[in-house]
Amino acid sequence: MMNCRKATELVSQSLDRELTFRERVTLGIHEAICSGCRNFETQLKMLRAICRAYSSEENELTDR
Repeated sequence: MMNCRKATELVSQSLDRELTFRERVTLGIHEAICSGCRNFETQLKMLRAICRAYSSEENELTDR
């Protein structure tokens, strides 16, 4: 069974690369029983979206 450390590593990697089928399945099983890792994934995706939005706003301001 996957532990939380490995699960959070895979969640982070999934933002930069496509996970293998096996990685997706084992991560999905782990997240089905671990609310902490589900929350981590949600928060990491939200943080990334906020950073991208902030970055695009900064670019718009400097282009003026």
